[in-house]
Amino acid sequence: MENVKLNDLLKKAKEAFQKNDLKTASLFLNEIIDQNPNASEAYFYLANVFHVRGELGKAIKGFQRVLELDPNHTDAAISLSVIYNDIGKYEEAKAIFEKANNQVKNSQGQGIADPHLNKKFSLKHYELAEMYVSYGRCDEALFEYNKAIALDPDNLEIRIKVAKAYTKKGFTSKAFDELRRLKNENPGYMPARIALGLLYYGNGNIIEAQAEWQNVLSREPSHPEAVMYVNLSRTASETTVHL
Repeated sequence: MENVKLNDLLKKAKEAFQKNDLKTASLFLNEIIDQNPNASEAYFYLANVFHVRGELGKAIKGFQRVLELDPNHTDAAISLSVIYNDIGKYEEAKAIFEKANNQVKNSQGQGIADPHLNKKFSLKHYELAEMYVSYGRCDEALFEYNKAIALDPDNLEIRIKVAKAYTKKGFTSKAFDELRRLKNENPGYMPARIALGLLYYGNGNIIEAQAEWQNVLSREPSHPEAVMYVNLSRTASETTVHL
């Protein structure tokens, strides 16, 4: 019965964390730890809360505690390595990364390519960037997005996020450059054309916006976003949409 209660608290903590309600998440997580000092997942999410808040010392201790309780917790190892790398402790970061990599190899019973873990690193940077954006801290978000892209260049959505962050900062020309490059390098990636159309639209370039969305429709006639934005653009004087 106690385990059911703790699992319910952990679920609520995760939901609060995903909504950026860090205070509520912390309350639930600390309650779990008070009842079960060996709850590694509670420490893991609490360490993530500290990381988002910029309390890196506490985050490091939290992830270290997770690894004491569960030495095979790959996500905690990667998160700790990310922090060490960010604060310039490159040797420590490398050592933890290599240990996590070896653990994954052993658990799989065969070798595993580094890109597998690079994607996990990328996801951590992406999640942190999203948190920064939610608090209006676009410079830090861009820094994290670019780290995420470097680690997982196949995740094209991150580049759209970069363009959005530039737009929030008022760097419209950089946003245009990013989306045009993305479109030209990946002609079949429709979200790039949709986003570029929105950026054109937001800057009053209705014809260019319609051209991008019509291009999408020429490839995917039933594309829901393209259909919607083309219809909206026909009443441009009454409608405003944003990237």
